[in-house]
Amino acid sequence: MNRLLRFFRPSHQHTAFSATLLLMGTVMLSRVIGYVREAYIAYAFGAGQQVDAYVAAFTLPDWLNYIVAGGAASITFISIYTRFLAEKREADAERTFSIVISVMSAVMIIGTIIAEIVTPQFVRWMFHGFSPAQVALTVHLTRILLPAQIFFYVGGVVSAVLLSHRLFLYPAFGPLLYNVGIIVGGVIGGRHFGIASLAYGALAGSFVGPFLASVIGAARIGTGYRLSFDVTNSAFLEWVRLSIPLMLGVSLVTADDWILRHYASSGIGDIARLNYAKRLFGVPIAVLGQATGQASLPFFARLFNEKRLQEFAATVNDSVYRVAAASFLATGWMMASAVPLIDLVYRRGRFTISDTQTTAVYFFWFSLSLVLWSAQGLYARAFYASGDTLTPMVAVTIITAASLLVYSFLFHKCGVVGLAYASDIGIGANLLALAFLLHYRNLVSLRGLRWDELGKSALTAIVAGGISLEAARSLTPFVSGYGSRIADVLQLTLISVTWAAATLLGLWLLRSSLPNDLRRRKTAYPGVAAAESKEILGAGREP
Repeated sequence: MNRLLRFFRPSHQHTAFSATLLLMGTVMLSRVIGYVREAYIAYAFGAGQQVDAYVAAFTLPDWLNYIVAGGAASITFISIYTRFLAEKREADAERTFSIVISVMSAVMIIGTIIAEIVTPQFVRWMFHGFSPAQVALTVHLTRILLPAQIFFYVGGVVSAVLLSHRLFLYPAFGPLLYNVGIIVGGVIGGRHFGIASLAYGALAGSFVGPFLASVIGAARIGTGYRLSFDVTNSAFLEWVRLSIPLMLGVSLVTADDWILRHYASSGIGDIARLNYAKRLFGVPIAVLGQATGQASLPFFARLFNEKRLQEFAATVNDSVYRVAAASFLATGWMMASAVPLIDLVYRRGRFTISDTQTTAVYFFWFSLSLVLWSAQGLYARAFYASGDTLTPMVAVTIITAASLLVYSFLFHKCGVVGLAYASDIGIGANLLALAFLLHYRNLVSLRGLRWDELGKSALTAIVAGGISLEAARSLTPFVSGYGSRIADVLQLTLISVTWAAATLLGLWLLRSSLPNDLRRRKTAYPGVAAAESKEILGAGREP
């Protein structure tokens, strides 16, 4: 019990294994709250023009965060801050932290003011299919959301400090509090402000969650801050050098949502339905990819900075193998469950059965790319840990530019569902580029991946998913007389039981080691195991 309580203590310094467990747990909790958020929005506002405008209103704030801060303030800062800590240069670490916060906060404030001014022009250009009323609503909501980017930026840098100290609890709860803010805003202000209440809730949530939670955590460990605009500082210049490629480049990981919204703006409710499908699809991405990547980056950076390159490569490959194999299996369940899952999660209030059927199609095709989204995040962080942001960003920017043709062609050829096809193709190209570049630069060899086990997982997922889907279809005539909620639960139960049984049987018949590998605490490389043992012993001496 004491060990469990210590695991949740804010001052506990986590190992890679415990950090991943903590972040997976809190991300899952955050996504549950996120489900409540999306379910409330679907219930209260459905999938019409207002929700299209609300989703579209996040685009310019996202652009501001991406262009000004590169969307990666914490990613580039972690490598520098972690190196200073490893070299016992705490004063230099705090000095760099103060300069980055001071300079970039000023830049974010100026950028926010400019964005507020140009919002109407941007909305009319980006969402050419919107009616004048939708344009006006989108402009109003965008202007509410823009200041939140200041809190996201500062919170991201402060979180980087905590992650560098292997303190994960405060950053882990930031997204959860953000989602709670949106829900509370809608419930409290919905009648008076309408859908704008969600935007006000998002603004408040960005302050309480990503910003305030991390600031409190940093203050508790004694992180110092002094206003400083010393732009000649060598560490700050290094941070700028690492960040500029992320600021100037455009990754499809971020741009995918923008592109989907742009093309879907010509149809009423299309943005909303794509967003509902993508947000639900984001749950396993966050649990399998985002949490693992966030937990892994400080450890990747430490191994690389200590010149333990073989351990670095082995750790990255082991992380990719586990995440990819688990993602294959999860994909089989998600594709089979698409219709009853979407119906159970969203259909109530103004969200109709027609909305369910269309959203389920999008979710089905998004699910096919789960392994791609999860694995590419780890490969990207391997580059960032090595101090190279230019190579991956040039590659993914070229891929993003080329993908625009694919989105346009498939949208005009297949309609809105073609955007889901294009999203899968684009992120697949993104993954291949990062993996081959790491291999080419002799950082992480593709030969080190456990291809045999990945093949077993993929084959098992295909068979288990197909059997589960047929089982659900066979049950449909027998549950049609029940209420829709009961029918959804019965179908999901049958799919889950069938999928679990087929998965376990398939892995057993193929003699897969995946179940044992997923339970294993340590990586395959002995040096990492020894390092984590030292970390566990050290954590036991905390005050």
